[in-house]
Amino acid sequence: MTLNLAPIPELFVSYESAQKLKIEAADLHSHDLTPRQICDLELLMNGGFSPLKGFLSQADYESVVDKMRLADGTLWPMPIALDVTDAEAEKITLGQDIALRDQEGVILATMTVTDKWVPNKAHEAAQVFGADDQTHPAVNYLHNTAGSVYLGGAVTGIQQPVHYDFRGRRDTPNELRAFFRKLGWRKVVAFQTRNPLHRAHQELTFRAAKEAQANLLIHPVVGMTKPGDIDHFTRVRCYEAVLDQYPSSTTSMSLLNLAMRMAGPREAVWHGLIRKNHGCSHFIVGRDHAGPGKNAAGEDFYGPYDAQDLFREHQEEMGIEMVDFKHMVYVQDRAQYEPADEITDQDKVTILNISGTELRRRLSEGLEIPEWFSFPAVVEELRKTRPPRAEQGFTVFFTGFSGSGKSTIANALMVKLMEMGGRPVTLLDGDIVRKNLSSELGFSKEHRDLNIRRIGYVASEITKNGGIAICAPIAPYATTRRAVREDVEQFGAFIEIHVATSIEECERRDRKGLYKLARDGKIKEFTGISDPYDVPDSPELRLETESVEVDNCAHQVILKLESMGLIKA
Repeated sequence: MTLNLAPIPELFVSYESAQKLKIEAADLHSHDLTPRQICDLELLMNGGFSPLKGFLSQADYESVVDKMRLADGTLWPMPIALDVTDAEAEKITLGQDIALRDQEGVILATMTVTDKWVPNKAHEAAQVFGADDQTHPAVNYLHNTAGSVYLGGAVTGIQQPVHYDFRGRRDTPNELRAFFRKLGWRKVVAFQTRNPLHRAHQELTFRAAKEAQANLLIHPVVGMTKPGDIDHFTRVRCYEAVLDQYPSSTTSMSLLNLAMRMAGPREAVWHGLIRKNHGCSHFIVGRDHAGPGKNAAGEDFYGPYDAQDLFREHQEEMGIEMVDFKHMVYVQDRAQYEPADEITDQDKVTILNISGTELRRRLSEGLEIPEWFSFPAVVEELRKTRPPRAEQGFTVFFTGFSGSGKSTIANALMVKLMEMGGRPVTLLDGDIVRKNLSSELGFSKEHRDLNIRRIGYVASEITKNGGIAICAPIAPYATTRRAVREDVEQFGAFIEIHVATSIEECERRDRKGLYKLARDGKIKEFTGISDPYDVPDSPELRLETESVEVDNCAHQVILKLESMGLIKA
């Protein structure tokens, strides 16, 4: 398969029209785009999502969800609609033009709204992601972050989103096509990654390019990946450190501002179509490509080769060929990487491999990472971002009923950690936060959620800057606690501690007289009485406080932190 490098249609208007449109758009209803919507809009406007001309209509959306095709039959596996809140949807009428703005308020595009509907999100989750299971990050996003109404309609591009980082490494589909034309590259194999590159990846990409007799495009995703992934700044520095290992005339790197959905097989087909739009002829599809890990039952969401099977089924129609990813392992006796399934003398040689989990453990504990596994320059970059765990910031998050003893244990823990020294410790107690951060909030579900999100935001900033945050709110809702965990885990460890005191014991203690007021109906929506509490499924630690000394409870937390390597024993 050779390349078609003719320019691809974009949705941008000319510079003169854009200046005029900007002035006119100032009077339109504005929609402030979320980070994910900015990624989608950029790839719509620059042709990365060709043949889409805007956000999907309802008919296209339903056809994509059920059949992986647009209403006209064109292959397209991923629903791309503009999600908005109920309140915003009420202000928008069909046929209306709206201005799409970035988070600084800059107008990037206008959209003519032709469709507005309430999607069946459970159906979308089951069809697109294989299960309506909120352990899947995209299903969790769909139900708990995305707006409840979808808008569809054509987009008119005014300007690209502004990126201040790695500008020389970001290319539109047409810029890459022009680059390939200029260099005379007839075949290009694209490598998709959201992780740093180690020696096995380098061997694999070398082999793939050789097998396809093609040039190599390293095309990492720098939009949104999976919560907990290494940030893209660190990853790009790692990629740049590895680029010297490739022959410069045969390899190039470009960054893709894509919001991944981690949708496994469908995502592989989607990635293939996007790479074809960027001028590539071949695409490397890995084992469990774009899989999010384990589901609620502890099993992988997708089979290891499901993505390759689906891609193979559609590659002719897509016009891009799959190169399947070999599982590369290091054969110590021959001092080289070889595909695992091609080693005929497995019982006579020593095969070495380090899993992602093992790599993270070695980084967090400051252990050696051998040169056969990764390049010293890559390890150096990773160590800058991930110092040993005992030097990183972290968050201890207590949750439990009112009166369960959260604040008392949190205070005791704070004193113990301050006694040890080494890192600043901040206590974000529910009552203190209410007074200083959230004094204007009431006790409705929405306001309580907002209060916990504020605590999570402050805790994530403390963690990012190497401090210890101790939080002690009631935090009754599992989805909110998960959101806080995701905020914090970008920067360090999150330790959820369920203070499992029974409601009867909390009511018996009732120091503030709140349970009596709740029983008398004077406090509405009181956790445990008139409002639910989602008991944590698998907290890092569960504390029983009845007939246990506070000091003992705090000591259990200290032991947990030691066992996790967060404080030195």
